[in-house]
Amino acid sequence: MVSGFGPSAVFLPPPNGYPGSMSRRILVVTTTSADPELLRKQVQEHAGSSDAEVRIVAPASDISPLDWLTNDDGEAREEAADIADAAEQAVAPNARAVETEVGDTDPVQAIEDALRQFPADEVIVVTRPGDEASWLEKDSAEAASERFGVPVTHLVVDQS
Repeated sequence: MVSGFGPSAVFLPPPNGYPGSMSRRILVVTTTSADPELLRKQVQEHAGSSDAEVRIVAPASDISPLDWLTNDDGEAREEAADIADAAEQAVAPNARAVETEVGDTDPVQAIEDALRQFPADEVIVVTRPGDEASWLEKDSAEAASERFGVPVTHLVVDQS
């Protein structure tokens, strides 16, 4: 005889804050510093009413083509770590969990790498505007939107 759950069994998801909860997962990929209040508001808007799990990836994309070819990305990685830390400080008060990392120099590759480990419900890509954007970050949000099966929001931050 096989025992199991009868037709009246009800499975309820655990409440937010418990392992396995159904909170939203937001991937923030930022190539530049954003106003903390603006970034916090964007994450809250995309998280909806639930506390979000947030992974922040800062690609080391502020690098010249020559440095990229020679793998001389140390300075770009340091700058990216600072950007990730600032973004973490902005979103942490309203998130259930926040993780940060420095990503690949190519923002689209950084998104792909992050999505393998962190299956996000949405991606927010933060870049500088057109002429201010580095050669690697240009069109990265559009490429991510076409390439990955998750909604992508592009947040353009003017530093001037």
